[in-house]
Amino acid sequence: MSLLRRRAQDVSIEPRSAIVDIGSNSIRLVVYQGPARVPAVLFNEKVLAGLGRSLAASGRIDSASMAMAATALRRFAALVREMDVATVRTVATAAVRDAANGAELIAIAKDAGLTVTILSGEEEAAAAGHGVMSGIPGADGIVGDLGGGSLELVRVKDGVLHRRVSFPLGVLRLAALSDPGKLDRKVASLLKETGWSGAGKGLPLYLVGGSWRGLARLDMVATRYPLPVIHQYAMPPATIARLRRVLSHTARAKLKTVPGLSGGRIPTLGHAASLLGVLLKYLKSSGTIVSAYGLREGLLHQALDDEERALDPLIVATRDEGRRSGRFPEHGDLLDRWIAPLFGDDAPAAARLRNAACQLSDVGWRANPEFRAERGVEVALHGNWVGIDGAGRAMLAQALWTALGGETSTPVPLPGLAGEAALRRAAHWGLAMRLGHRLSGGMAGPLERSKLDIAGGALRLELAAQDAGLWGEAVEKRHRALVAAMGLAR
Repeated sequence: MSLLRRRAQDVSIEPRSAIVDIGSNSIRLVVYQGPARVPAVLFNEKVLAGLGRSLAASGRIDSASMAMAATALRRFAALVREMDVATVRTVATAAVRDAANGAELIAIAKDAGLTVTILSGEEEAAAAGHGVMSGIPGADGIVGDLGGGSLELVRVKDGVLHRRVSFPLGVLRLAALSDPGKLDRKVASLLKETGWSGAGKGLPLYLVGGSWRGLARLDMVATRYPLPVIHQYAMPPATIARLRRVLSHTARAKLKTVPGLSGGRIPTLGHAASLLGVLLKYLKSSGTIVSAYGLREGLLHQALDDEERALDPLIVATRDEGRRSGRFPEHGDLLDRWIAPLFGDDAPAAARLRNAACQLSDVGWRANPEFRAERGVEVALHGNWVGIDGAGRAMLAQALWTALGGETSTPVPLPGLAGEAALRRAAHWGLAMRLGHRLSGGMAGPLERSKLDIAGGALRLELAAQDAGLWGEAVEKRHRALVAAMGLAR
């Protein structure tokens, strides 16, 4: 059986898991498959049922929302059966938790074959905190999860959850606080009563929730941010104040033209921006960082053991992609170890990016030879990676661009995301990776038996006697290119 065939079979038998998230604004099904630390999303569908829309006025889920929820839950239950999902977890949050007729929705879900767990406010906060820690290792600040029915805050630091709280401040409840002064006083009072006033001083507020992500989408378009990836997008308090002004006089029809902005979220953006502005003021946060990961990813993270949680999600994901897309699944880590002696002064953050680049160094082999470098840039910039910001993606893209034949030129939009020195360093990684690939033909043995390092200002490549025949014109050319780029002697 061929290697590629075995790989295809291995992927097909990986167990699938799913989460049905019954939120106050939306109900969503997400199906996962792949590494437990950072599984790939196979399917993702949401229905904006608005379960929390009528809570403030009546204390109940209205009939129209209940009917939409019933249809969505029956469909999602049928889909997970069809997809042969091994484990399904169904959770409900503030709307179902608080509604007088929440039990009716739970019964509907049960009839569809779904067993619902109602999360408490504290459990919801914990899941959001775990979600941010899963997608942003090293997160140090306050996580704010804004849903339709509630707002959760949780302090995260050093991979640990600290204090947490839940407030009845979901976007579907904020209409009753539409007067700016009333909202300001309400938030100030809640934070003071619970001891959260000033709790974020000098720290970022990590944003979780569709409405806050919608604000980030709006800002990315307004500022012409060159990368359409929202994870770890940062906004200072001044930006939030500007967005509040923009939303106050922008027609809904115009907002509908913003790429990636869900039409169903538009009515909540103004309230979300107002709440965020007040929170930043009273928490004294330094700014905001958007997280694409939230409650659902947090539930997955909570289920891991300590060893799995400690794994780097960027390396796990890129290693998995290299295994699936590359010709030589063992090559990424080996290639990184082979070129590492040239880059001993890389800081740890740069070294992990270099490792990720090596994991992905063979992703372009199926592409048309004229577009392999472009394929590398696309994978780096637009891949579903976490644990990496825009500058990191640019360095990853530069390394792959160079490794896959783009030489040391820098394609757009990389200069708008990372500095010149960082991109030059990444290009050197790419040249070293390119040399390793050509020397070894992608096989492990030649790299295991050879050594690449710098001695006396010269780039030295030592080959085992049995590998002397591997030296040739193509290898010499790539060796020469690396020497020249790094300003070394041969």
